[in-house]
Order: sequence, then C-alpha cells, then structure tokens
Amino acid sequence: MSDRWLERLRQRKAVQEGHFLLTSGNHSSVYVQNALILQYPEDAAAIGRALAAQVRHLAPEVVLGPALGAVIVVHEVARALGTRGIFAERVDGRMRLRRGFALRPGERVLLVEDVITTGGSLAEVADVVREAGGRVVGAAAIVDRSGGTVALGVPLAALVTLDLPVFPPDGCPLCAQGLPVEKPGSRARPGARAG
Repeated sequence: MSDRWLERLRQRKAVQEGHFLLTSGNHSSVYVQNALILQYPEDAAAIGRALAAQVRHLAPEVVLGPALGAVIVVHEVARALGTRGIFAERVDGRMRLRRGFALRPGERVLLVEDVITTGGSLAEVADVVREAGGRVVGAAAIVDRSGGTVALGVPLAALVTLDLPVFPPDGCPLCAQGLPVEKPGSRARPGARAG
C-alpha cells in the first residue's frame, strides 16, 4: 500500500525536492506538501478510508488533529470511522481546543496528522487530550517521514513511511552549499534560522 500512496503523492506533486525549513526548525532536501493531494476531494476521501481501515480496531470515539494541516485528514478519517472529527488550534503558542470542541472524560481519541517528522505537533495535541480528560488510543498520518522512529507511546499508522534526510540548521549541507531555503509549511517557527 505504501508504494501506491507514494506514487499518488508524487503524481499530485506533493513530494517536492529542494532546500526546506521544516516546522521542527530542521532542514531537509525533501518536503511533503499534502495540501496538494488533499485539494482533490476523491483523494482526500480515499486517504480517510485507508487510514480508518488501519486504525478501526482501536475503536476511537473522536478523531483530533492540529490545525491547519490535519483538518481535512481529521474530517475524512472521522467520516470513514463514523465518529466526530475535531481540531486543536495554537493560541498564544499552545495548542488548545476552541470553537466549543470538548472531550468527555475517558473518551477514546485518535490523533491524526498529515505529515509526521518529529512527532512534536502530535505530542502537543496529546497533551490537550490529557488536559481535557480524554485518552489517546492511537495516531495516524498520511506520511511518517521519520522512517518509523517517532515514539508516541501509542500505535502509529501511516499510509507512507519514509526515512527522509533531516539536518539541524547549523549542520545543514544544503546551507553549506549556499542553496536558498524555503519555508512552505502552514506556520512559521519562532526563532527558526533560515539558511
């Protein structure tokens, strides 16, 4: 399945090559821009069904992910599972539930992300779940670019698992070559050094 989804991402130009500043602050020669596949409703629905098939056994009662990148994925996974789908937003530098979203005590929560690099965003959302009294039962993503090394303490499902190069800004060979860096993601990272 991974090869089929990777090919589909490439067809939609969602896998890009260059010199990129990731949300984590690290640099990479490969960027995965899932918005380019999620703009097609038929692809978004298929992604939701495929991820739901991998996590259905976890019996989640709600699907939750970080805004902005995971919102469409959350919606489609929740639709395929027949559950609610909600998202957390960054307020004053911290992820929070807003817009009247809430969790019941003990509610079983599936965390969803579009791309996992370090797992930092999902760890923040997991904190939101715990603070709200919910229980994280698993996580899912379209792409796990950590090569399967991210440890979230719960089962992790991904349609594509890649081991992509990631460099600290002060040890980036692309910076050493003088290549300009791009920040294509949905949010800027405070204090991140580009280049």
